[in-house]
Amino acid sequence: MFVWTKRCAPADADAWEQRLSDAPEVEVVVTSAPGRPKVTVEAFCERQTAARAIQRAYGGSVRTLKKQNWAAMAPPQPDPIRVRDRLVIIGQRGAKAMARTRRLFPGREILCVPPEMAFGTGHHATTAAVLRFIADAAAEWKRAGREWSMADLGCGSGILAMAGLQLGAADVWACDFDPDAVRVTLENLRLNRIDGIIAEVVDVTTWKPARRYDCVAANIFFDILVDIFPKLARSVKREGIVLISGILASQADECLAAGRRAGLEFDRVMKKGRWVSARGRLV
Repeated sequence: MFVWTKRCAPADADAWEQRLSDAPEVEVVVTSAPGRPKVTVEAFCERQTAARAIQRAYGGSVRTLKKQNWAAMAPPQPDPIRVRDRLVIIGQRGAKAMARTRRLFPGREILCVPPEMAFGTGHHATTAAVLRFIADAAAEWKRAGREWSMADLGCGSGILAMAGLQLGAADVWACDFDPDAVRVTLENLRLNRIDGIIAEVVDVTTWKPARRYDCVAANIFFDILVDIFPKLARSVKREGIVLISGILASQADECLAAGRRAGLEFDRVMKKGRWVSARGRLV
């Protein structure tokens, strides 16, 4: 277990907690003490790469905790995630779990994304919203007999890329700046016996789109979205869609305005809890 630590003003504590607490493998603790002018924000991460990624983005320090049997302390397996009537995502490994899920949900595509592999299992509001956007678009394109392609920026576990391929994408490209996330994506591809997805280590802030896709998904931090909106507009086809998520409700107006300045129009905006996701098209 690894702990990222940073001191901040008490007025900023809520913002730090909101920014960090919904990451799939992070537990956030904010500690204050009477008479002290600052509070301590700590992010507990099972993987060192996750803690170092936070440090690279926000400064602070990282330390290692004494090793314990964290797996034994893990919560039970989450319930299956149903995406419209097309896809079911489970956390349990093995042929028996897959066979049982197929019996329960006949006619649906099944994906296994183990929760211990972190980086996004589909339960978070941001991931769930993008999964539903993808399913809706895939159904529309299937009715039209249209072949489509997809890019997943900030792929994490690879769940959006795999869902896109399972729902009908002809080819999918996925990337993440974190090599460990790309490793997890590749492991999940092998686990699900999926071919047809290219996953690479790429920093989207320096990425230069080499082609245009029918569907571009970016479930990443708000500030990165604002920075890369012009790239998103250059990477989507005229009749394609851009799916964005990872936006706090308090950031939504500013984020969507930045997207509009880059040439996108958002025809669907979904709010769930404190999170906002949206579907955009080229103007």
